[in-house]
Amino acid sequence: MSNILIVDDHPIVRRGLKNILSDESSFTVTEAASGHEALNLIKEQVFDLAIVDLDLPEISGLELLKEIKRTNKQLHVLILSVYPEDQFAVRVLKCGAAGFISKEAAPEQLVSAIKKILKGGRHISERVADLLLDHFDGQNRTHPHDKLSDREFQILGLIGEGKPIKQIAEELSLSAPTVSTYRARILNKLEMKSTAELVRYAIQNQISRPK
Repeated sequence: MSNILIVDDHPIVRRGLKNILSDESSFTVTEAASGHEALNLIKEQVFDLAIVDLDLPEISGLELLKEIKRTNKQLHVLILSVYPEDQFAVRVLKCGAAGFISKEAAPEQLVSAIKKILKGGRHISERVADLLLDHFDGQNRTHPHDKLSDREFQILGLIGEGKPIKQIAEELSLSAPTVSTYRARILNKLEMKSTAELVRYAIQNQISRPK
């Protein structure tokens, strides 16, 4: 029996995932609505796999992934997201994820990915495999935003959604001046001068949440 933790802030998504996995008699499923709740559950129970939404409030899916790998390296993490794999998969795999799968994937693909990971494998598409090879071969097929830290990358995505500094600060549990500092760093690294340029760049590169 494999114990699986679903981490997503949307009840309807958690319910849908649980229904899909309930067809597998070898899975037991527990739900968490936030990164904080997930971390508390992980301290209390032993899980074999965590399915983590990338876009969580307060503690992002990427931050949760890092914390899990820091405190519980044996726990496999599968990142589930609406974001395009071209921009996010390599980043999460570098942080220790065992796979990245789109929320648009068929239920059969999700179950297959879970089974593969539980056997010690990784779930990545051919496209992501090529991106990983390019990365480790040192080929220069990179984007300007690859220079951003994970937090800067996250904030760029939120800026691209048109969210003001104060709202971003509230969502990430940061101060507004701290977010402003991150924005200044992003502008400098991307060699841009305005928030409007950042918004346009984030949209063009599919870094922001799809509308």
